[in-house]
Amino acid sequence: MVNAGDMNGSGNLMDFLDEPFPDVGTYEDFHTIDWLREKSRDTDRHRKITSKSKESIWEFIKSLLDAWSGWVVMLLIGLLAGTLAGVIDLAVDWMTDLKEGVCLSAFWYSHEQCCWTSNETTFDDRDKCPQWQKWSELLVSQSEGASAYILNYFLYIMWALCFAFLAVSLVRVFAPYACGSGIPEIKTILSGFIIRGYLGKWTLLIKTVTLVLVVSSGLSLGKEGPLVHVACCCGNFFSSLFSKYSKNEGKRREVLSAAAAAGVSVAFGAPIGGVLFSLEEVSYYFPLKTLWRSFFAALVAAFTLRSINPFGNSRLVLFYVEYHTPWYMAELFPFILLGVFGGLWGTLFIRCNIAWCRRRKTTRLGKYPVLEVIVITAITAIIAYPNPYTRRSTSELISELFNDCGALESSQLCDYINDPNMTRPVDDIPDRPAGPGVYSAMWQLALALVFKIVITIFTFGMKIPSGLFIPSMAVGAMAGRMVGIGVEQLAYHHHDWIIFRNWCRPGADCVTPGLYAMVGAAACLRGVTRMTVSLVVIMFELTGGLEYIVPLMAAAVTSKWVADAFGKEGIYEAHIHLNGYPFLDVKDEFTHRTLATDVMRPRRGEAPLSVLTQDSMTVEDVETLIKETDYNGFPVVVSRDSERLIGFAQRRELILAIKNARQRQDGVVSNSIVYFTEDPPELPPNSPHPLKLRRILNLSPFTVTDHTPMETVVDIFRKLGLRQCLVTRSGRLLGIITKKDVLRHMAQMANQDPESIMFN
Repeated sequence: MVNAGDMNGSGNLMDFLDEPFPDVGTYEDFHTIDWLREKSRDTDRHRKITSKSKESIWEFIKSLLDAWSGWVVMLLIGLLAGTLAGVIDLAVDWMTDLKEGVCLSAFWYSHEQCCWTSNETTFDDRDKCPQWQKWSELLVSQSEGASAYILNYFLYIMWALCFAFLAVSLVRVFAPYACGSGIPEIKTILSGFIIRGYLGKWTLLIKTVTLVLVVSSGLSLGKEGPLVHVACCCGNFFSSLFSKYSKNEGKRREVLSAAAAAGVSVAFGAPIGGVLFSLEEVSYYFPLKTLWRSFFAALVAAFTLRSINPFGNSRLVLFYVEYHTPWYMAELFPFILLGVFGGLWGTLFIRCNIAWCRRRKTTRLGKYPVLEVIVITAITAIIAYPNPYTRRSTSELISELFNDCGALESSQLCDYINDPNMTRPVDDIPDRPAGPGVYSAMWQLALALVFKIVITIFTFGMKIPSGLFIPSMAVGAMAGRMVGIGVEQLAYHHHDWIIFRNWCRPGADCVTPGLYAMVGAAACLRGVTRMTVSLVVIMFELTGGLEYIVPLMAAAVTSKWVADAFGKEGIYEAHIHLNGYPFLDVKDEFTHRTLATDVMRPRRGEAPLSVLTQDSMTVEDVETLIKETDYNGFPVVVSRDSERLIGFAQRRELILAIKNARQRQDGVVSNSIVYFTEDPPELPPNSPHPLKLRRILNLSPFTVTDHTPMETVVDIFRKLGLRQCLVTRSGRLLGIITKKDVLRHMAQMANQDPESIMFN
């Protein structure tokens, strides 16, 4: 037998991994991180920095910089997210109007900006000015007539097709991950899943550019959801500049949670709603420190967007409104009806959209994404142009539906028959009988509502950036405005009815149809996304009025009850399951009486568990085991006979350790013994140098007994963010349960296809 000094000429056996080497501690693509391990690594790093800070002034300054790096990252995220959101808003405004005409004085001006600079605009024709010309006026010098209408119609379709084709081509060629909403993948990433490139610089650039193109094309989608993806790309970029976040996937996800809050902040102009959205909807791990940093990032982003002022109204969103009439208790009934409609619409949309997306994935339809986008864009443009409520951008439509009818409004929705003797203030116009413009608008809104409901089902999920917030709000706002006008006219013509007698006297301003539109929008958005608290706060921040929180809460709760009666899965969770991502939702309940032994592998009839022994396998044995299996890691036992558990070694770290040992440590060959103990095993004389890999061994892997209820195991995986846990009996290894095993078991118990879970 030889001792360590005989084996190493220097007298000391090299303990491999005493010095870190590249990529140790990182994860493979499409794998789940180990939250406990990341937390432990960050604690060790922080302890090391704290102890070093007492050694010198320079180390103390470095510790302060490390402590402040989180706030610096939040500041940078807020600044970039706010700037990008402002640029997107300005570009969308210009390119949407470009489909209908161009500003001769400055082609980069939108229609509204062009007429701001004109001195020849009148109040009655505020949208008309000599500097702005429709394409028919510019090309054939005609503004009216059939030929002018057909030319404008044709060019509207051509511009829409051009924008959509350019967007889908850019996504397909440069950044395939830039498609979709991004929120399902963000939720999955924040739960610990690795999708390399999804938050990369190319994805950020292409998503920003194509988001402008697809929204401008007139497709039934919004930019609010993708803005969360854009903000998270910003967060990923800035976190990579600081080793504190770039080398720790758990800490990186804290930054991404704050970035998601900043994304919603600039999407809706709702900083508090953004923080609550991140907490309620997307984040998996949200400590108190992240709450404060999310608030700071959302604040900076909102301030940056306000400084850019993209809409020229000193507001953060296009559809900011203020109402001047209180709501009454009798109105709760139509508000609740709107909540029922929102829940039913949400259920219908989720089921139809998932069915269509599943068909896209499993048939030849999915092989032609460019053709699909072109066809849907053509259908949308052809049907949308004749109806003024579908021709304009969806944000402008929502803005008009939310608006209260004042004396300065020229919309068809405000075409009421006025009393010539009325001498009331501008903000206190009484209820009036509807004029022909209102009845015409009601028919157009009804047609637009049916069109939006149908076309959004086919649009969401195509290979382009596509948000769902705005189309859902538009559906609810149209339904709500029609209900509001109906209640208003009912109250006007039947003010002597018992339900109106106490609060709606003749000549009073009783009903605000715009409020019904806002409540309907909240109900439909709730039905689709299943947000609750954050939704109400976002809508409250949009309107700036605490007075209307109760109607919003009533509609949101009703929508939740109705939608949950058909299934508790929102659209984002449905897309996560459709894509097979390993997402363990905290909202899911597991009530079945199964045990760990029913789920663990190996099962009866399967090959025994692949394990490493602590000191009897060679480098070649380990490499062969790695080559013949695709497991993420291997339990380490004392021996194959005893099966006494020692620890757990990750596959990736074994590969990197052996590769680097061959390069950096002399004498390591294929028949070198690999050992995971503190002291080297006793070897015959002239044996090759052994390889010590104790430093990559997890000596405290999470274990459960074979009789642990699966309800407890699911809770452990959910709350601790485990990748796997080992099953033992009296310290003897029996099997292993991975996150994929848990998800497949839950799917099987719910009578779903367990093979739909594709990743671990």
